Amino acid sequence: MTRDDVILVGIDGSGASLYALDWAAAEAQARGWGLRLVCSYALPSFAAAALDGGYAALDDSAILEGATAVLAEASARVADRGVPVTAKVCTGDASGVLVDMSRNVRLAVVGTRGRGGFADRLLGTVSSALPAHAHCPTVVVPLRDGQGHPLPDDAELPPVRPVRRIVVGVDGSESAERALRRAIDEAEVWGASLTAVAGVPVGSMTGVLAWLPAAVDHEQVLKDMAVGLDVVVDQALAGREIAVRRFALDGTGAELLTEFSAATDLIVVGSRGRGGFTGLLLGSTSQAVLHHAECPVMVVNNRCDDL
Repeated sequence: MTRDDVILVGIDGSGASLYALDWAAAEAQARGWGLRLVCSYALPSFAAAALDGGYAALDDSAILEGATAVLAEASARVADRGVPVTAKVCTGDASGVLVDMSRNVRLAVVGTRGRGGFADRLLGTVSSALPAHAHCPTVVVPLRDGQGHPLPDDAELPPVRPVRRIVVGVDGSESAERALRRAIDEAEVWGASLTAVAGVPVGSMTGVLAWLPAAVDHEQVLKDMAVGLDVVVDQALAGREIAVRRFALDGTGAELLTEFSAATDLIVVGSRGRGGFTGLLLGSTSQAVLHHAECPVMVVNNRCDDL
């Protein structure tokens, strides 16, 4: 598959999407890539028949004009970054449009307000569906302040932190190994420190471990995990000159990565998204990390093999 050296950014005029654009611009500068800004809209097919004359102003031309203005503002925001920028208004469901366009780019970036509650439980349709179905890695950038608290959309946007510390979740799965390789790549691009974390809940003995005999040596379980983690990381490095710290810790992957996100600039996680209805939602770990992380999260799903 031929891909452009471009980062795809979903823009909707919100502060969250502009903050994600700031992050994407920094990544584009670090890699020497361009930016492709997309604003998508769709009207329900029954709108024209169901709405009375009082809503005549809500037509396609008015929405197109608004979307064009949103993209013009976003383009101006990154005009001085020294990277090529293109912008396009598309019609159709935003998630579907971005998933389709992700076939031809290196990375996709979207924002999220992350305010919690039912409405944001899945981070909005775009920031949930895109990481699960994209054909390239996706970064979801939460709009939060320096203390990790969600910011209102009309707040002044904080500066984007450069990527100096990266943490990647590793569990031995193929998706996690893809995430590890991408994390190594990101660390090289940014000159960032990289930490690989494997989690196993030996203390609580939940899930599968609840079936283990009480006599099982918890410390030995962690030691065995550490050995496996070393093997996976060493294979992924394949002679590349980069140091990777490794930690096998007591706890679930979601809990540990969320905790690390408070003092990290980028979390990288794999996703086993299998498509179909089950693939509409990410795996439990990646979904939980996306919802609770205080820093940007990169999801590398099983469609990202050629990157």
